[in-house]
Amino acid sequence: MHLLRPRLQEFSTFLGAWIREPAATGAISPSSRRLAALMTEGLQPDGGPVLELGPGTGAFTRAMLARGLPERELVLVESNPRFAALLRRQHPQARVLQMDATAMRRQAEPWDGLQAQAVLSGLPLLTMGPRAQLAIVGAAFRALRPGGTMLQFTYTARCPIAPAVLQRLGLRAQRLGGTWLNLPPASVYRLTRWP
Repeated sequence: MHLLRPRLQEFSTFLGAWIREPAATGAISPSSRRLAALMTEGLQPDGGPVLELGPGTGAFTRAMLARGLPERELVLVESNPRFAALLRRQHPQARVLQMDATAMRRQAEPWDGLQAQAVLSGLPLLTMGPRAQLAIVGAAFRALRPGGTMLQFTYTARCPIAPAVLQRLGLRAQRLGGTWLNLPPASVYRLTRWP
């Protein structure tokens, strides 16, 4: 029962956030362990920083730490004040920034020159317009080192980023896989620059 209590509290916190702001939260429950495993599969413990957009209650953050990534190498961008406070308590060495990810384009730090090995996004990009997508994905790629990738999950069968945004930024999207063991079922896409 003690093992279930933290998961139930996390689900309750997430569901409450979804009820208050469904479009901003994007899901009714935290990401499953299987989805977190898919999102973090290729990350290297000694590969450098990782920028996480919309970490929510930290499912992907915990998966990165379980793979051996140092907490101090994580930059977490979360707009929900309750989630941001939770992340600060649970991951005191990580850099937690409470802000809207669309504002990243107006700030140079810490994205420019971060040289991240990857950007993980739990943001509901499908519900956002092309302008917001362009701002977020553009800033994410400014944070990446050459050859770095952005990983985005979605609850639909296609990439959630508009084809016009991908084309304008010179990116390609590849579906890496999916899981039915998530509520709702999800797919993971990897975004990279065209060679």
